[in-house]
Amino acid sequence: MFEGLSHLARNARSWPFEQSRNLLARLLRQRLASDAERDLASALIEAGKVGEAVAALPALGEPVVFQCGYGASGLPHLGTFGEVARPTMVRNAFRAITEEAIPTRLLVVSDDMDGFRKIPDNVPNRAMLEEDRDKPVTSVRDPFGEHESFGHHNNARLRAFLDGFGFDYEFVSATECYRSGRYDEVLLKVLERFDAVQAIMLPTLGEERRATYSPFLPISPRTGRVLQVPTLERRLDRGAIVFTDEDGTLTEVPVTGGAVKLQWRPDWAARWTALKVDYEMSGKDLIDSVRVSNRICKVLGGEPPEGFHYELFMDENNQKISKSKGNGLTMEEWLRYGAPESLAYYMFQSPKSAKRLYFDVIPKAADEYLQQLDAYNRVAAEGANAAANRLDNPAWHVHAGAPPERSSPVSFSLLLNLVSAANASDKAILWGFLSRYLPGATPDSEPLLDRLAGYAIHYYEDFVRPAKRFRAPDARERAAMEDLLARLKALPEGLRDGEVIQNEVYEAGKAAGFEPLRAWFSALYEVLLGQSQGPRFGSFAAIFGLDRTIALIERALRGEDLAA
Repeated sequence: MFEGLSHLARNARSWPFEQSRNLLARLLRQRLASDAERDLASALIEAGKVGEAVAALPALGEPVVFQCGYGASGLPHLGTFGEVARPTMVRNAFRAITEEAIPTRLLVVSDDMDGFRKIPDNVPNRAMLEEDRDKPVTSVRDPFGEHESFGHHNNARLRAFLDGFGFDYEFVSATECYRSGRYDEVLLKVLERFDAVQAIMLPTLGEERRATYSPFLPISPRTGRVLQVPTLERRLDRGAIVFTDEDGTLTEVPVTGGAVKLQWRPDWAARWTALKVDYEMSGKDLIDSVRVSNRICKVLGGEPPEGFHYELFMDENNQKISKSKGNGLTMEEWLRYGAPESLAYYMFQSPKSAKRLYFDVIPKAADEYLQQLDAYNRVAAEGANAAANRLDNPAWHVHAGAPPERSSPVSFSLLLNLVSAANASDKAILWGFLSRYLPGATPDSEPLLDRLAGYAIHYYEDFVRPAKRFRAPDARERAAMEDLLARLKALPEGLRDGEVIQNEVYEAGKAAGFEPLRAWFSALYEVLLGQSQGPRFGSFAAIFGLDRTIALIERALRGEDLAA
């Protein structure tokens, strides 16, 4: 799938390719023992002979591990989705640069061993959850009554969406890593190098926290709760620690086998070490924590992964998205109003800029995605000379290097206004207009358009209809609309040319002295559609039908209730 792309990918400028080149440079530094090996590998890779480089230097061909984390104490939200989508984009860029000669893996690690400390606002049975507070999330009862635990429930929710989107990943449960012994070796190293870990961690803490801090969080054998208590004694010969349990009893537990878990920054470092992680992205708010975890990783004998810091998603009040608060969008909500492709596009765009993650971003993301897909396919038609530009198009990254050849012939914003003007309650009504505008088009021949029609109906019913505010035209607007009405009636009956109609709209606005013309279009939208903005009016009229558009203007001029 990615064969023959390495010479183009080396010069691609989009951020996933920049990241993949950084990762490849890291592998050369880390895995090759001498300057001679690095020079040989670099020369072969530059010549597009990555397979030969791997054959000559087998260490280079060990799997590259991409990793992202999921906090299983709250329901998945779209920020969680972005944590998987973005490293997947870097992974695909890396596969293109190396033409898949170097195998890759993407691990999605659920922090489901964490103590359950905050009860999300958007879950039922809160009293039951209160009883299970501070237990590992995989020991907390499922408030929905569907799974073995709340952690298992949230993990299932995450995987169901990722699977539905087609992500290629391996799910990893932290609980299983601790209990199965997968982390045992690194946990024993933390015990052995306890003082070195403390020397890194303690300066980052407040005075009160320093007095009791330990990288180990024992799980009480009596209550099952994850305890924030000091380590009183370390018994290296038995691989165990001693602490005071909740009832005041001095208790010894092994650090292996799931009897303890690590504080989150040592846990992060231990995960990188145990799973041999090569690449991980994280939010800008974790820059300092990454630095600390990098140092701990080196103490444990590991190599910190290549990293990238992205900006945070904000809700409608510019507050950070939080699983425990349940603010912002859920994955299910985006998929009610917008295509998965538009969501992936939104994740791709400007990862170093803070962005709102709320309902009103969906229409714009949908239309920008369609524009990029159209641009990709236009470039594809221009032949090999334009191929390099295609790799930087967001559509390439959204579709893992294989975008569909057809976009939608109608934008999402146009569909929204069509729904509004036609009072469409189901897709069959919309297709009555669309099939006339696009002769021969059907839901089967235009599957993306058909999906967008369904999203537009949902979005209109939930957000546009309740906010509609029609108004009567003022004297100048009325005169301009009467002029427009005369112009449209003079056009050939059944005309479907949006550009011809748009020209008449322009001329009516200019003749009425609207300056800028944007005020004229706003008046049309407010009077005819009950909203302050919309798509190109000519395109809308072509799809809605010239006769229906004329009738709509006449009704407005007669003062009829267009909201009815």
